[in-house]
Amino acid sequence: MLPKDNLILLRHGQSDWNLKNLFTGWTDVDLTEQGREEARRAGALLKAENLLADVAFSSVLKRAIRTAWIALDEMELMWIPFTHAYELNERHYGALQGLDKAETVARHGADQVKIWRRSYDIPPPPLTADDPRHPSHDARYHGLDPAVLPATESLKDTLARVLPYWNTVLAPALTAGQRVLVVAHGNSLRALVKMLDGMSESEILEFNIPTGVPIVYNIDRHLKSQGRRFLGDADEIAKASLAVAQQTEAKK
Repeated sequence: MLPKDNLILLRHGQSDWNLKNLFTGWTDVDLTEQGREEARRAGALLKAENLLADVAFSSVLKRAIRTAWIALDEMELMWIPFTHAYELNERHYGALQGLDKAETVARHGADQVKIWRRSYDIPPPPLTADDPRHPSHDARYHGLDPAVLPATESLKDTLARVLPYWNTVLAPALTAGQRVLVVAHGNSLRALVKMLDGMSESEILEFNIPTGVPIVYNIDRHLKSQGRRFLGDADEIAKASLAVAQQTEAKK
């Protein structure tokens, strides 16, 4: 019998580039102090509800890894198996990485940036292979086939990257009766949500995940979702979700 509430999705806490409102993607930036507190609070919420993971997974980006460390430490679970996987990385934002979101709107127009940021299958402009931001220049990916390293991605591309990892690693852990914690990013987690909830392309585009807020799923033995819920104050979560949606609006 599988445990109830056996899949926990957690977007990393606020990062330095979240605070600066920059397109981040695969750029490896760390948490702010607020982000560390969000991670601690997430761990405290999970511990309070006795939602203690048996195994944990994160991307290979430090904002997700550190969030997992802090949350697991809060739950006194730093000893459980913990795996890093590039498949759980954020969507690659291509040539937009490092650009201010509101300034990019001013330069290219709100409609174009909305297409790059929110369309399901249209990626931003790609990086060139010689661009230092290209993942082929990052040591953590040197053991991978260069063909799997993206120069840009749409949400559709991100799902195509995440889904095999779900099938070969995460789903087997669940069917083995383990409670699984996945600490990743807004878009890699939205890809999982789309798959788990059977959302349409238009529905997932309007679904926002705030930093540091656990999403708890009840996954049955057929790997079907029997419901999900956010942990925390509903009003605060709604406000944070709206803030994610409005990131490309000009600062007041």
